[in-house]
Amino acid sequence: MFGTRWALLAGGITLLAIGGAIGLSIRPARVDAVPTYVPPATEQPITPIPDRLDLDRRKVELGRRLFHDPRLSRDDSVSCASCHDLKMFGIDALAVALGVDKQVGTLNSPTVLNSAFGFRQFFDGRAASLEDQVEGPVHNPIEMDSTWLAVTEKLSRDAKYERDFKVIWPDGLTPRNIQHAIAEFERSLITPDSPFDRYLKGDVNALAADARAGWDTFRKLGCIACHQGVNMGGNMYANLGVMGDYFADRGKPITKSDLGRFNVTGREADRYVFKVPTLRNIAQTAPYFHDGSIDTLEAAVDAMSRYQLGVVLSSSDRTKLVAFLHALNGRTSAFQP
Repeated sequence: MFGTRWALLAGGITLLAIGGAIGLSIRPARVDAVPTYVPPATEQPITPIPDRLDLDRRKVELGRRLFHDPRLSRDDSVSCASCHDLKMFGIDALAVALGVDKQVGTLNSPTVLNSAFGFRQFFDGRAASLEDQVEGPVHNPIEMDSTWLAVTEKLSRDAKYERDFKVIWPDGLTPRNIQHAIAEFERSLITPDSPFDRYLKGDVNALAADARAGWDTFRKLGCIACHQGVNMGGNMYANLGVMGDYFADRGKPITKSDLGRFNVTGREADRYVFKVPTLRNIAQTAPYFHDGSIDTLEAAVDAMSRYQLGVVLSSSDRTKLVAFLHALNGRTSAFQP
């Protein structure tokens, strides 16, 4: 995944990737023994978000309308944007999502921003693509509670939809083409030009001193072992609670949603395993974790350090890390209404 010198920065974290499956073996790190290393640009495990992606603008604009169209739900009350509000960095700011009839969901709504860079979709990775992901909420009885037959019948009564689909696809308005359009729009929701991106591109003054100190701490602690790639996450799985029992300490009964990837594979090794979330715009997307149980970025940083690294942060290190995470806020003006 990245060079052996970066494995040193993981503080004893060893990553083993075979196809789509990744296992982690983690032991406590001696933070003061880990050297600071800034690799050449060609070896950077984190790369800047590109300024643009090569997308079909017709599909993007069609997908934008569909993304905001509540007719995808049974009672015309819930759209994709209901849980992924672009004015709120692609989330709903609730612990768990609300669906039709105000039904309470079981998982926190992850940000849709930069989802183009995820190697799988959903917390448990059950969707292999953005196209596949679109289908889940439409059929989920506590989200949109609809069917493709019902959706296509409603949208077919809209002459503009009928015309615009036919221009792009010879077979016109179909479930698969709806999925393609929404997915193409979601791919357009990238947030480039964060201070950290500018820093990675060579602007050494783009990061304030406290954020630069946080970037150094981020590497020394080993956070970078799981939060790397263009999206600083979203490209591997990890167990929640490697160095401690997160679920026991949470004080709430374990639910099916807590089982993570186990629900997909049935493998005991995948119990409590989740897709590593992106850190892009993380300062704007509280509450945190799959269960929405943590309200503040400071508390989330403490929890991750404790349960994933076995490290109790000092107040100084916490402040530095939070400053660095704030520097991951990118530009959103291109797609916000």
